[in-house]
Amino acid sequence: MERIALSDGLSFSRIVYGMWRIADDEDTSPSHVRAKIDACLEQGITTIDQADIYGGYTAEAVLGASLRESPGLRDRLEIVTKCDIVAPIGKYADRRVKYYDTSAAHLSASVEASLTQMGIERIDLLLIHRPDPMMDADETGAALDALVASGKIRAAGVSNFRPWDWALLQSAMDTPLVTNQIELSLGALEAYTNGDLAHLQQHHIAPMAWSPLGGGTLMTEANGLTRMMDAMAKAQGVDRAAIAVAWLLAHPAKILPVMGTNRLSRIATFSDAVKVEMDRQTWFELYQAASGQEVP
Repeated sequence: MERIALSDGLSFSRIVYGMWRIADDEDTSPSHVRAKIDACLEQGITTIDQADIYGGYTAEAVLGASLRESPGLRDRLEIVTKCDIVAPIGKYADRRVKYYDTSAAHLSASVEASLTQMGIERIDLLLIHRPDPMMDADETGAALDALVASGKIRAAGVSNFRPWDWALLQSAMDTPLVTNQIELSLGALEAYTNGDLAHLQQHHIAPMAWSPLGGGTLMTEANGLTRMMDAMAKAQGVDRAAIAVAWLLAHPAKILPVMGTNRLSRIATFSDAVKVEMDRQTWFELYQAASGQEVP
């Protein structure tokens, strides 16, 4: 599978396995989690996406239990995790309100907790999960620089940031932000025209795409778009999901879709997307069907 370089010495598999729902599976045993990871590795998918809040702050521990039982497995993976969302659940059940915390103290504590939960010595990529309206850019930037310098994280990035949020944080850092994980799919077209993708392309930053199947709606709804996807899928011997992901892969921004599912049979088909032929006219056919109108 193609790999995308995010920085010197750090590259990701073009498709990423997202563990958003890993703690929600009926079977969270280390062996079952290992089976999911193995299904990814068999396709060349080596990048795993986590967040401290996933599973009510339990998903990292589910992954960690599997890594501890499989010596050497961690060295075959790139591990992404996120922090700054504090919700009144799990370990933060005593909090009065959901909020964001990008203070140096919180970032440092979050990284230490993530390292412990996953049983690893270094996080390959740490993302600020959501823009914090109370962010002190100088403090946050210095904290991320310090985490990189300490070796506890290899690189830093963001998630759901707008170009101005990115510019503010980057202005306070010595190390480069290496990605922005944003919502991108045939069900979420805004980034293609609101400047988000243009900003990343301008700076040669490969975006990560969360919810590439539109939160599942692209797989369940029946409409003009999905009927078109089904016809394309049948012609190319794949399923509808492969068409949706191939549409993202075809874009010159080098988008890295983050695919999340607990079904082994679905994980095994992730790489079907790279087999799909998607020319410019086909891309625009899907774009126009998704937007509901012809381009001007």
